[in-house]
Amino acid sequence: MVTRLSNFFLRTLREDPAGAEVASHKLLIRAGYIRPQAAGIFAWLPLGLRVKAKIETVIREEMAAAGAQEVHFPALMPREAYEATGRWEEYGDLLFRLQDRKGGDYLLAPTHEEAFTLLVKDLYSSYKDLPLTIYQIQDKYRDEARPRAGLLRGREFTMKDAYSFDASDAGLEASYQAQRDAYERIFQRLGLEYVIVQADAGAMGGSRSEEFLHPTPVGEDTFVRSAGGYAANVEAYTTTAPEPIPFDGLPAPVVFDSPDTPTIETLVAHANATLDGEYTAADTLKNVVLALTHLDGTRELVVVGVPGDREIDDKRVEVAFAPATVEPANEADFARHPLLVKGYIGPWSPEGAILGEESATGIRYLLDPRVAPGTRWISGANIDQKHVHSLVAGRDFDADGYVEAASVREGDPAPDGSGPVTLARGMEIGHVFQLGRKYAEALGLKVLDENGRLVTVTMGSYGIGVTRILAIIAELNNDDKGLIWPSSVSPFDVHVIATGKDDVAYGLAEQLAADLEATGLDVLYDDRPKVSPGVKFGDAELVGVPRIVIVGRGAAAGEVELWDRRSGDRETLSVAAAVARLRTR
Repeated sequence: MVTRLSNFFLRTLREDPAGAEVASHKLLIRAGYIRPQAAGIFAWLPLGLRVKAKIETVIREEMAAAGAQEVHFPALMPREAYEATGRWEEYGDLLFRLQDRKGGDYLLAPTHEEAFTLLVKDLYSSYKDLPLTIYQIQDKYRDEARPRAGLLRGREFTMKDAYSFDASDAGLEASYQAQRDAYERIFQRLGLEYVIVQADAGAMGGSRSEEFLHPTPVGEDTFVRSAGGYAANVEAYTTTAPEPIPFDGLPAPVVFDSPDTPTIETLVAHANATLDGEYTAADTLKNVVLALTHLDGTRELVVVGVPGDREIDDKRVEVAFAPATVEPANEADFARHPLLVKGYIGPWSPEGAILGEESATGIRYLLDPRVAPGTRWISGANIDQKHVHSLVAGRDFDADGYVEAASVREGDPAPDGSGPVTLARGMEIGHVFQLGRKYAEALGLKVLDENGRLVTVTMGSYGIGVTRILAIIAELNNDDKGLIWPSSVSPFDVHVIATGKDDVAYGLAEQLAADLEATGLDVLYDDRPKVSPGVKFGDAELVGVPRIVIVGRGAAAGEVELWDRRSGDRETLSVAAAVARLRTR
Protein backbone atom coordinates (compact mmCIF):
# COMPACT_ATOMS: atom_id res chain seq x y z
CA MET A 1 0.00 0.00 0.00
CA VAL A 2 1.27 3.46 -0.95
CA THR A 3 2.21 5.59 2.09
CA ARG A 4 0.48 8.97 1.81
CA LEU A 5 2.21 11.93 3.38
CA SER A 6 -1.16 13.56 4.14
CA ASN A 7 -1.76 11.01 6.92
CA PHE A 8 1.79 9.89 7.65
CA PHE A 9 3.06 10.62 11.18
CA LEU A 10 5.68 13.19 10.22
CA ARG A 11 6.48 16.80 11.11
CA THR A 12 9.70 18.35 9.87
CA LEU A 13 11.56 21.25 11.47
CA ARG A 14 13.19 24.18 9.71
CA GLU A 15 15.68 25.01 12.49
CA ASP A 16 18.37 22.89 14.10
CA PRO A 17 17.42 21.59 17.55
CA ALA A 18 19.14 23.25 20.50
CA GLY A 19 22.22 21.44 21.72
CA ALA A 20 22.71 19.32 18.61
CA GLU A 21 26.38 19.36 17.55
CA VAL A 22 26.79 16.86 14.71
CA ALA A 23 24.95 16.55 11.40
CA SER A 24 23.23 13.26 12.15
CA HIS A 25 21.81 14.56 15.42
CA LYS A 26 20.44 17.71 13.77
CA LEU A 27 19.04 16.09 10.65
CA LEU A 28 17.48 13.00 12.19
CA ILE A 29 15.45 15.24 14.51
CA ARG A 30 14.65 17.89 11.89
CA ALA A 31 13.58 15.28 9.33
CA GLY A 32 11.29 13.50 11.78
CA TYR A 33 13.19 10.25 12.34
CA ILE A 34 13.67 10.56 16.12
CA ARG A 35 12.53 12.85 18.94
CA PRO A 36 14.50 13.50 22.14
CA GLN A 37 12.93 12.36 25.41
CA ALA A 38 15.83 13.04 27.79
CA ALA A 39 19.62 13.29 27.56
CA GLY A 40 20.77 10.35 25.45
CA ILE A 41 17.24 8.91 25.12
CA PHE A 42 15.12 9.14 21.96
CA ALA A 43 11.69 8.12 20.68
CA TRP A 44 11.69 6.42 17.29
CA LEU A 45 9.21 7.69 14.70
CA PRO A 46 8.01 5.82 11.58
CA LEU A 47 10.78 7.07 9.29
CA GLY A 48 13.48 6.17 11.81
CA LEU A 49 12.04 2.73 12.41
CA ARG A 50 12.02 2.04 8.67
CA VAL A 51 15.73 2.80 8.31
CA LYS A 52 16.54 0.90 11.48
CA ALA A 53 14.63 -2.13 10.17
CA LYS A 54 16.60 -2.03 6.89
CA ILE A 55 19.89 -2.14 8.80
CA GLU A 56 18.61 -4.97 11.00
CA THR A 57 17.58 -6.93 7.90
CA VAL A 58 21.14 -6.81 6.56
CA ILE A 59 22.43 -7.97 9.93
CA ARG A 60 19.90 -10.81 10.18
CA GLU A 61 20.72 -12.04 6.69
CA GLU A 62 24.44 -12.17 7.40
CA MET A 63 23.95 -13.72 10.83
CA ALA A 64 21.91 -16.48 9.20
CA ALA A 65 24.59 -16.95 6.55
CA ALA A 66 27.15 -17.35 9.36
CA GLY A 67 25.00 -20.01 11.07
CA ALA A 68 23.67 -17.89 13.95
CA GLN A 69 20.11 -18.18 15.26
CA GLU A 70 18.04 -15.35 16.74
CA VAL A 71 16.68 -15.23 20.30
CA HIS A 72 15.49 -12.35 22.49
CA PHE A 73 16.08 -11.61 26.17
CA PRO A 74 14.42 -9.09 28.45
CA ALA A 75 16.22 -5.84 29.16
CA LEU A 76 15.31 -6.12 32.84
CA MET A 77 17.63 -8.68 34.45
CA PRO A 78 18.10 -9.90 38.05
CA ARG A 79 21.26 -9.05 39.96
CA GLU A 80 22.41 -12.58 40.83
CA ALA A 81 23.98 -13.64 37.53
CA TYR A 82 25.86 -10.37 37.13
CA GLU A 83 27.08 -10.66 40.70
CA ALA A 84 28.38 -14.16 40.00
CA THR A 85 30.56 -12.85 37.17
CA GLY A 86 31.66 -9.77 39.13
CA ARG A 87 30.10 -7.32 36.73
CA TRP A 88 27.50 -5.96 39.15
CA GLU A 89 30.44 -4.14 40.78
CA GLU A 90 32.78 -3.81 37.78
CA TYR A 91 30.34 -1.77 35.71
CA GLY A 92 30.16 0.80 38.50
CA ASP A 93 28.08 3.86 37.73
CA LEU A 94 27.40 2.75 34.15
CA LEU A 95 24.67 0.37 35.36
CA PHE A 96 21.05 1.39 35.73
CA ARG A 97 20.16 -0.39 38.98
CA LEU A 98 16.64 -0.67 40.40
CA GLN A 99 14.55 -2.66 42.87
CA ASP A 100 11.14 -4.26 42.59
CA ARG A 101 8.41 -3.81 45.18
CA LYS A 102 9.80 -6.70 47.22
CA GLY A 103 13.29 -5.19 47.40
CA GLY A 104 14.86 -7.49 44.81
CA ASP A 105 17.79 -6.00 42.89
CA TYR A 106 17.60 -5.70 39.10
CA LEU A 107 19.44 -3.91 36.33
CA LEU A 108 18.78 -2.70 32.81
CA ALA A 109 21.23 -4.85 30.91
CA PRO A 110 24.25 -3.18 29.26
CA THR A 111 25.08 -6.56 27.67
CA HIS A 112 23.73 -10.10 28.08
CA GLU A 113 26.66 -12.52 28.45
CA GLU A 114 25.20 -13.92 31.65
CA ALA A 115 21.74 -14.48 30.19
CA PHE A 116 23.06 -16.26 27.10
CA THR A 117 25.37 -18.44 29.20
CA LEU A 118 22.62 -19.51 31.58
CA LEU A 119 20.21 -20.25 28.73
CA VAL A 120 22.67 -22.63 27.08
CA LYS A 121 23.50 -24.18 30.47
CA ASP A 122 19.78 -24.80 31.00
CA LEU A 123 19.26 -26.54 27.66
CA TYR A 124 22.55 -28.13 26.51
CA SER A 125 24.71 -30.79 28.19
CA SER A 126 26.82 -32.51 25.50
CA TYR A 127 29.60 -31.59 23.10
CA LYS A 128 27.29 -33.00 20.40
CA ASP A 129 25.07 -29.94 20.89
CA LEU A 130 27.94 -27.65 19.93
CA PRO A 131 29.04 -25.49 18.19
CA LEU A 132 26.20 -23.05 18.72
CA THR A 133 25.91 -19.35 17.89
CA ILE A 134 22.84 -17.38 18.98
CA TYR A 135 22.15 -13.66 18.83
CA GLN A 136 19.60 -10.98 19.55
CA ILE A 137 18.86 -7.43 18.40
CA GLN A 138 17.75 -5.57 21.48
CA ASP A 139 17.97 -2.29 23.39
CA LYS A 140 20.80 -1.82 25.90
CA TYR A 141 21.19 0.66 28.72
CA ARG A 142 24.25 2.44 30.09
CA ASP A 143 24.21 5.43 32.37
CA GLU A 144 26.66 7.50 30.35
CA ALA A 145 27.98 10.48 32.28
CA ARG A 146 28.02 12.64 29.14
CA PRO A 147 25.66 11.35 26.45
CA ARG A 148 26.42 13.29 23.29
CA ALA A 149 25.97 13.57 19.55
CA GLY A 150 22.47 12.11 19.42
CA LEU A 151 22.53 8.42 18.57
CA LEU A 152 26.33 8.23 18.49
CA ARG A 153 26.52 7.99 22.28
CA GLY A 154 23.27 7.52 24.12
CA ARG A 155 22.00 5.94 27.32
CA GLU A 156 19.57 3.68 25.49
CA PHE A 157 20.70 2.13 22.22
CA THR A 158 19.98 -0.85 19.99
CA MET A 159 22.66 -3.47 19.63
CA LYS A 160 23.09 -6.82 17.95
CA ASP A 161 24.93 -9.13 20.33
CA ALA A 162 25.86 -12.68 19.34
CA TYR A 163 27.52 -15.41 21.41
CA SER A 164 29.25 -18.56 20.28
CA PHE A 165 29.60 -21.71 22.37
CA ASP A 166 32.23 -24.36 21.63
CA ALA A 167 33.70 -27.38 23.38
CA SER A 168 37.28 -26.56 22.35
CA ASP A 169 39.60 -23.64 21.66
CA ALA A 170 39.85 -24.73 18.02
CA GLY A 171 36.07 -24.51 17.80
CA LEU A 172 36.14 -21.00 19.25
CA GLU A 173 38.67 -19.93 16.62
CA ALA A 174 36.35 -21.14 13.85
CA SER A 175 33.27 -19.49 15.37
CA TYR A 176 35.17 -16.25 15.91
CA GLN A 177 36.37 -16.17 12.31
CA ALA A 178 32.86 -16.85 10.99
CA GLN A 179 31.48 -13.88 12.92
CA ARG A 180 34.42 -11.66 11.99
CA ASP A 181 33.83 -12.47 8.31
CA ALA A 182 30.11 -11.77 8.69
CA TYR A 183 30.90 -8.35 10.15
CA GLU A 184 33.00 -7.49 7.13
CA ARG A 185 30.11 -8.43 4.83
CA ILE A 186 27.63 -6.40 6.90
CA PHE A 187 29.69 -3.23 6.82
CA GLN A 188 30.47 -3.64 3.14
CA ARG A 189 26.77 -4.01 2.33
CA LEU A 190 25.99 -0.90 4.38
CA GLY A 191 28.69 1.06 2.55
CA LEU A 192 30.71 1.75 5.69
CA GLU A 193 34.47 2.16 5.64
CA TYR A 194 36.04 0.29 8.54
CA VAL A 195 39.39 -0.51 10.10
CA ILE A 196 39.85 -3.63 12.23
CA VAL A 197 42.02 -2.78 15.22
CA GLN A 198 43.35 -4.62 18.22
CA ALA A 199 41.39 -3.57 21.29
CA ASP A 200 41.25 -3.93 25.04
CA ALA A 201 38.59 -6.35 26.28
CA GLY A 202 37.64 -4.13 29.22
CA ALA A 203 34.83 -5.37 31.46
CA MET A 204 33.95 -8.02 28.88
CA GLY A 205 37.09 -10.01 29.65
CA GLY A 206 38.62 -12.68 27.44
CA SER A 207 41.75 -13.03 25.35
CA ARG A 208 41.44 -11.78 21.77
CA SER A 209 39.55 -8.55 21.16
CA GLU A 210 39.13 -6.58 17.94
CA GLU A 211 37.14 -3.46 17.14
CA PHE A 212 35.66 -2.43 13.82
CA LEU A 213 36.18 1.34 13.71
CA HIS A 214 34.69 3.69 11.15
CA PRO A 215 37.22 6.50 10.53
CA THR A 216 35.49 9.82 11.16
CA PRO A 217 36.51 13.18 12.64
CA VAL A 218 33.58 12.99 15.09
CA GLY A 219 34.75 9.62 16.42
CA GLU A 220 35.40 9.21 20.12
CA ASP A 221 38.18 6.64 19.70
CA THR A 222 41.76 7.31 18.69
CA PHE A 223 43.49 4.50 16.86
CA VAL A 224 46.92 3.96 15.40
CA ARG A 225 47.98 2.15 12.27
CA SER A 226 51.16 1.55 10.34
CA ALA A 227 51.83 1.18 6.64
CA GLY A 228 52.82 -2.41 7.39
CA GLY A 229 49.31 -3.39 8.52
CA TYR A 230 49.36 -2.93 12.30
CA ALA A 231 46.22 -1.33 13.74
CA ALA A 232 45.09 -0.87 17.35
CA ASN A 233 43.15 1.58 19.42
CA VAL A 234 45.35 3.63 21.72
CA GLU A 235 44.27 1.65 24.77
CA ALA A 236 45.66 -1.55 23.24
CA TYR A 237 48.88 -0.06 21.83
CA THR A 238 51.95 -1.47 23.57
CA THR A 239 55.14 0.54 23.86
CA THR A 240 58.34 -0.85 22.39
CA ALA A 241 60.76 -0.62 25.32
CA PRO A 242 64.37 0.33 24.48
CA GLU A 243 67.14 -2.11 25.29
CA PRO A 244 68.84 -1.62 28.69
CA ILE A 245 71.96 0.57 28.60
CA PRO A 246 75.08 -0.27 30.64
CA PHE A 247 75.49 2.32 33.37
CA ASP A 248 78.92 1.46 34.73
CA GLY A 249 81.00 4.63 35.09
CA LEU A 250 78.10 7.06 34.77
CA PRO A 251 78.28 10.05 37.15
CA ALA A 252 76.37 9.98 40.41
CA PRO A 253 73.10 11.89 40.72
CA VAL A 254 73.44 15.57 41.57
CA VAL A 255 70.82 17.60 43.40
CA PHE A 256 70.55 21.20 42.22
CA ASP A 257 68.53 24.25 43.17
CA SER A 258 65.55 24.81 40.88
CA PRO A 259 63.41 27.60 42.32
CA ASP A 260 59.98 28.16 40.81
CA THR A 261 60.16 25.23 38.38
CA PRO A 262 57.06 23.11 39.14
CA THR A 263 56.37 22.41 35.43
CA ILE A 264 58.36 20.62 32.75
CA GLU A 265 58.61 23.84 30.72
CA THR A 266 60.06 25.87 33.58
CA LEU A 267 62.39 23.03 34.56
CA VAL A 268 63.81 22.70 31.03
CA ALA A 269 64.36 26.46 30.78
CA HIS A 270 66.13 26.50 34.15
CA ALA A 271 68.29 23.46 33.32
CA ASN A 272 69.45 25.02 30.05
CA ALA A 273 70.32 28.24 31.86
CA THR A 274 72.22 26.69 34.77
CA LEU A 275 73.50 23.22 33.77
CA ASP A 276 75.99 22.11 31.16
CA GLY A 277 74.38 20.74 28.02
CA GLU A 278 71.18 21.32 26.09
CA TYR A 279 68.04 19.75 27.48
CA THR A 280 64.54 19.12 26.19
CA ALA A 281 61.40 17.83 27.85
CA ALA A 282 62.38 14.32 26.71
CA ASP A 283 65.34 14.45 29.15
CA THR A 284 63.06 14.95 32.13
CA LEU A 285 61.00 12.46 34.09
CA LYS A 286 57.47 13.63 34.77
CA ASN A 287 55.89 12.08 37.87
CA VAL A 288 52.11 12.15 37.99
CA VAL A 289 50.13 11.25 41.10
CA LEU A 290 46.89 9.38 40.43
CA ALA A 291 44.17 8.28 42.82
CA LEU A 292 42.64 4.84 42.27
CA THR A 293 39.27 3.96 43.76
CA HIS A 294 38.94 0.18 43.95
CA LEU A 295 35.71 -1.81 43.82
CA ASP A 296 35.69 -2.16 47.60
CA GLY A 297 35.78 1.64 47.92
CA THR A 298 39.38 1.94 49.10
CA ARG A 299 41.41 4.82 47.68
CA GLU A 300 45.03 4.27 46.70
CA LEU A 301 47.59 6.73 45.36
CA VAL A 302 50.13 5.72 42.74
CA VAL A 303 52.91 7.72 41.13
CA VAL A 304 53.44 7.18 37.40
CA GLY A 305 56.72 8.25 35.84
CA VAL A 306 56.69 9.12 32.12
CA PRO A 307 59.13 11.02 29.88
CA GLY A 308 58.51 14.73 30.24
CA ASP A 309 57.58 15.17 26.59
CA ARG A 310 54.61 12.82 27.02
CA GLU A 311 51.22 13.37 28.60
CA ILE A 312 49.20 10.88 30.60
CA ASP A 313 46.46 9.48 28.33
CA ASP A 314 43.14 9.19 30.19
CA LYS A 315 41.86 6.21 28.20
CA ARG A 316 45.12 4.27 28.50
CA VAL A 317 45.20 4.92 32.25
CA GLU A 318 41.58 3.82 32.57
CA VAL A 319 42.39 0.50 30.92
CA ALA A 320 45.70 0.05 32.76
CA PHE A 321 44.09 0.31 36.20
CA ALA A 322 40.66 -1.24 35.48
CA PRO A 323 38.40 -2.08 37.20
CA ALA A 324 39.49 0.72 39.56
CA THR A 325 38.39 4.23 38.61
CA VAL A 326 41.17 6.77 38.12
CA GLU A 327 41.41 10.50 38.75
CA PRO A 328 44.21 12.99 39.50
CA ALA A 329 45.19 13.20 43.16
CA ASN A 330 43.53 16.12 44.93
CA GLU A 331 44.74 18.52 47.60
CA ALA A 332 43.45 16.28 50.38
CA ASP A 333 45.47 13.37 48.97
CA PHE A 334 48.65 15.45 49.00
CA ALA A 335 47.93 16.62 52.53
CA ARG A 336 47.74 13.00 53.72
CA HIS A 337 51.11 12.16 52.14
CA PRO A 338 53.73 14.71 53.24
CA LEU A 339 56.50 12.97 51.27
CA LEU A 340 54.76 14.11 48.07
CA VAL A 341 56.30 17.52 47.36
CA LYS A 342 54.02 18.93 44.71
CA GLY A 343 55.92 20.01 41.61
CA TYR A 344 59.14 18.33 42.79
CA ILE A 345 58.17 14.66 42.99
CA GLY A 346 60.66 12.03 41.88
CA PRO A 347 61.58 8.35 42.29
CA TRP A 348 64.74 9.15 44.31
CA SER A 349 65.80 11.53 47.06
CA PRO A 350 69.12 12.15 48.84
CA GLU A 351 67.74 10.64 52.02
CA GLY A 352 65.67 8.14 50.08
CA ALA A 353 65.01 4.48 50.09
CA ILE A 354 67.41 1.68 49.31
CA LEU A 355 67.06 0.41 45.75
CA GLY A 356 64.40 -2.28 45.51
CA GLU A 357 62.65 -1.30 48.72
CA GLU A 358 59.98 1.31 49.38
CA SER A 359 59.86 4.20 46.89
CA ALA A 360 61.17 7.61 47.85
CA THR A 361 57.62 8.89 48.38
CA GLY A 362 56.34 5.83 50.20
CA ILE A 363 53.79 5.31 47.44
CA ARG A 364 53.62 2.63 44.76
CA TYR A 365 55.76 3.79 41.84
CA LEU A 366 55.13 2.73 38.24
CA LEU A 367 57.12 3.58 35.13
CA ASP A 368 56.54 4.03 31.43
CA PRO A 369 58.35 1.24 29.50
CA ARG A 370 60.53 3.86 27.80
CA VAL A 371 62.28 4.49 31.11
CA ALA A 372 64.61 1.56 30.56
CA PRO A 373 67.54 0.61 32.82
CA GLY A 374 70.54 2.81 32.07
CA THR A 375 68.56 5.80 30.79
CA ARG A 376 69.43 9.12 32.49
CA TRP A 377 66.92 11.69 33.68
CA ILE A 378 66.31 15.02 35.36
CA SER A 379 63.58 14.62 37.95
CA GLY A 380 62.24 16.00 41.19
CA ALA A 381 64.38 15.41 44.28
CA ASN A 382 61.36 15.25 46.62
CA ILE A 383 62.60 18.48 48.19
CA ASP A 384 60.86 21.79 47.63
CA GLN A 385 62.62 23.89 44.96
CA LYS A 386 65.15 21.15 44.14
CA HIS A 387 65.62 18.70 41.27
CA VAL A 388 68.25 16.07 40.51
CA HIS A 389 70.15 15.37 37.30
CA SER A 390 72.17 12.34 36.13
CA LEU A 391 69.54 10.10 37.71
CA VAL A 392 69.95 6.63 36.23
CA ALA A 393 67.09 4.14 35.99
CA GLY A 394 67.99 0.73 37.37
CA ARG A 395 70.89 2.13 39.37
CA ASP A 396 69.48 5.00 41.40
CA PHE A 397 65.82 4.04 41.30
CA ASP A 398 63.58 1.18 40.31
CA ALA A 399 59.84 0.73 39.95
CA ASP A 400 57.12 -1.46 41.36
CA GLY A 401 56.09 -2.22 37.80
CA TYR A 402 55.54 -0.77 34.34
CA VAL A 403 52.33 0.72 33.03
CA GLU A 404 50.99 1.78 29.61
CA ALA A 405 49.84 5.24 30.62
CA ALA A 406 51.65 7.73 28.37
CA SER A 407 50.15 9.22 25.23
CA VAL A 408 50.82 7.64 21.84
CA ARG A 409 51.89 9.98 19.05
CA GLU A 410 52.62 10.06 15.35
CA GLY A 411 55.85 8.28 14.48
CA ASP A 412 55.94 5.93 17.46
CA PRO A 413 57.03 2.45 16.36
CA ALA A 414 54.39 -0.22 15.79
CA PRO A 415 55.00 -3.01 18.32
CA ASP A 416 55.06 -5.64 15.57
CA GLY A 417 57.96 -3.90 13.80
CA SER A 418 55.86 -2.85 10.79
CA GLY A 419 56.98 0.78 10.88
CA PRO A 420 55.92 4.08 12.46
CA VAL A 421 52.27 4.64 13.31
CA THR A 422 49.88 7.41 12.38
CA LEU A 423 46.92 8.48 14.51
CA ALA A 424 43.30 8.82 13.39
CA ARG A 425 39.87 9.23 14.94
CA GLY A 426 37.19 6.57 14.62
CA MET A 427 33.79 5.48 15.88
CA GLU A 428 33.27 1.92 17.07
CA ILE A 429 30.66 0.13 14.96
CA GLY A 430 31.42 -3.46 15.96
CA HIS A 431 33.45 -5.43 18.46
CA VAL A 432 34.37 -9.12 18.53
CA PHE A 433 35.81 -10.92 21.56
CA GLN A 434 37.15 -14.33 22.34
CA LEU A 435 35.70 -14.54 25.83
CA GLY A 436 37.17 -17.95 26.55
CA ARG A 437 35.84 -19.59 29.69
CA LYS A 438 35.38 -16.56 31.98
CA TYR A 439 31.58 -16.57 31.98
CA ALA A 440 31.18 -20.32 31.57
CA GLU A 441 33.36 -20.94 34.63
CA ALA A 442 31.61 -18.30 36.72
CA LEU A 443 28.16 -19.69 35.87
CA GLY A 444 29.00 -23.40 35.64
CA LEU A 445 28.43 -24.00 31.93
CA LYS A 446 29.91 -27.45 31.26
CA VAL A 447 29.19 -30.22 28.79
CA LEU A 448 30.24 -33.84 28.50
CA ASP A 449 33.05 -34.36 25.97
CA GLU A 450 33.51 -37.39 23.70
CA ASN A 451 35.12 -39.27 26.63
CA GLY A 452 32.26 -38.58 28.99
CA ARG A 453 34.19 -35.99 31.01
CA LEU A 454 32.80 -32.60 31.96
CA VAL A 455 34.55 -29.74 30.17
CA THR A 456 33.95 -26.02 30.46
CA VAL A 457 32.49 -24.45 27.34
CA THR A 458 34.49 -21.69 25.64
CA MET A 459 32.67 -18.62 24.35
CA GLY A 460 32.90 -15.72 21.93
CA SER A 461 30.97 -12.44 22.00
CA TYR A 462 30.18 -10.27 18.98
CA GLY A 463 28.45 -6.87 19.11
CA ILE A 464 27.25 -4.35 16.53
CA GLY A 465 25.81 -0.94 17.41
CA VAL A 466 22.67 -0.77 15.26
CA THR A 467 21.51 2.73 16.16
CA ARG A 468 25.07 4.05 16.08
CA ILE A 469 25.47 2.67 12.55
CA LEU A 470 22.28 4.45 11.52
CA ALA A 471 23.71 7.73 12.84
CA ILE A 472 27.03 7.17 11.07
CA ILE A 473 25.26 6.50 7.75
CA ALA A 474 23.38 9.77 8.28
CA GLU A 475 26.69 11.53 9.03
CA LEU A 476 28.12 10.28 5.75
CA ASN A 477 25.10 10.93 3.55
CA ASN A 478 23.81 14.48 3.73
CA ASP A 479 24.21 17.95 2.27
CA ASP A 480 23.17 21.45 3.29
CA LYS A 481 19.55 20.62 2.38
CA GLY A 482 19.12 17.41 4.37
CA LEU A 483 19.71 13.68 4.38
CA ILE A 484 20.49 11.59 1.27
CA TRP A 485 20.13 7.93 2.21
CA PRO A 486 21.84 5.10 0.33
CA SER A 487 19.21 3.04 -1.47
CA SER A 488 19.98 0.02 0.72
CA VAL A 489 18.69 1.68 3.90
CA SER A 490 16.43 4.47 2.62
CA PRO A 491 13.02 4.50 4.36
CA PHE A 492 11.33 4.44 0.93
CA ASP A 493 12.53 3.52 -2.55
CA VAL A 494 10.79 6.43 -4.29
CA HIS A 495 9.30 9.75 -3.15
CA VAL A 496 6.49 10.91 -5.47
CA ILE A 497 5.49 14.57 -5.24
CA ALA A 498 2.29 16.00 -6.74
CA THR A 499 2.46 19.78 -7.29
CA GLY A 500 0.09 22.51 -8.36
CA LYS A 501 -3.68 22.72 -8.19
CA ASP A 502 -4.49 20.70 -11.27
CA ASP A 503 -6.45 17.51 -10.61
CA VAL A 504 -4.68 15.96 -13.59
CA ALA A 505 -1.33 16.12 -11.77
CA TYR A 506 -2.76 14.53 -8.64
CA GLY A 507 -4.52 11.83 -10.62
CA LEU A 508 -1.35 10.98 -12.54
CA ALA A 509 0.74 11.01 -9.35
CA GLU A 510 -1.73 8.67 -7.69
CA GLN A 511 -1.60 6.23 -10.59
CA LEU A 512 2.22 6.46 -10.81
CA ALA A 513 2.60 5.73 -7.10
CA ALA A 514 0.33 2.69 -7.44
CA ASP A 515 2.23 1.44 -10.52
CA LEU A 516 5.57 1.77 -8.72
CA GLU A 517 4.20 -0.10 -5.69
CA ALA A 518 2.99 -2.85 -8.01
CA THR A 519 6.56 -3.37 -9.24
CA GLY A 520 7.68 -4.02 -5.66
CA LEU A 521 8.99 -0.56 -4.82
CA ASP A 522 8.13 1.11 -1.53
CA VAL A 523 6.62 4.54 -2.28
CA LEU A 524 6.12 7.68 -0.22
CA TYR A 525 3.51 9.86 -1.95
CA ASP A 526 3.27 13.56 -1.04
CA ASP A 527 -0.41 14.10 -1.75
CA ARG A 528 -0.87 17.14 0.50
CA PRO A 529 -3.24 19.37 -1.53
CA LYS A 530 -2.72 22.75 0.13
CA VAL A 531 1.04 22.69 0.57
CA SER A 532 3.26 24.73 -1.77
CA PRO A 533 5.77 23.04 -4.08
CA GLY A 534 8.62 24.79 -2.26
CA VAL A 535 7.62 23.24 1.07
CA LYS A 536 7.18 19.82 -0.55
CA PHE A 537 10.58 20.00 -2.19
CA GLY A 538 12.18 21.18 1.05
CA ASP A 539 10.65 18.28 2.95
CA ALA A 540 11.79 15.83 0.27
CA GLU A 541 15.37 17.14 0.50
CA LEU A 542 15.29 16.95 4.28
CA VAL A 543 13.81 13.44 4.50
CA GLY A 544 16.40 12.13 2.06
CA VAL A 545 14.79 9.48 -0.13
CA PRO A 546 17.39 9.37 -2.95
CA ARG A 547 14.94 9.05 -5.89
CA ILE A 548 12.18 11.61 -6.30
CA VAL A 549 9.50 11.90 -8.99
CA ILE A 550 7.81 15.28 -9.47
CA VAL A 551 4.39 15.28 -11.13
CA GLY A 552 3.36 18.80 -12.12
CA ARG A 553 3.23 20.94 -15.22
CA GLY A 554 3.93 18.07 -17.63
CA ALA A 555 1.18 15.87 -16.25
CA ALA A 556 -1.27 16.64 -19.04
CA ALA A 557 1.30 15.40 -21.55
CA GLY A 558 2.03 12.29 -19.49
CA GLU A 559 5.46 13.55 -18.45
CA VAL A 560 7.13 13.62 -15.03
CA GLU A 561 10.46 14.88 -13.71
CA LEU A 562 12.91 12.35 -12.27
CA TRP A 563 15.13 13.90 -9.57
CA ASP A 564 18.26 12.08 -8.42
CA ARG A 565 18.81 13.50 -4.95
CA ARG A 566 22.37 12.18 -4.77
CA SER A 567 23.69 13.71 -8.00
CA GLY A 568 21.19 16.57 -8.15
CA ASP A 569 20.31 15.69 -11.77
CA ARG A 570 16.74 16.22 -13.02
CA GLU A 571 15.33 14.67 -16.17
CA THR A 572 11.91 14.88 -17.85
CA LEU A 573 10.54 11.49 -18.92
CA SER A 574 7.30 9.84 -19.87
CA VAL A 575 5.54 8.01 -17.07
CA ALA A 576 6.34 4.64 -18.65
CA ALA A 577 10.03 5.54 -19.03
CA ALA A 578 10.21 6.79 -15.45
CA VAL A 579 8.70 3.55 -14.12
CA ALA A 580 11.11 1.48 -16.21
CA ARG A 581 14.08 3.57 -15.04
CA LEU A 582 13.13 3.26 -11.37
CA ARG A 583 12.52 -0.48 -11.62
CA THR A 584 16.00 -1.17 -13.00
CA ARG A 585 17.96 0.77 -10.37
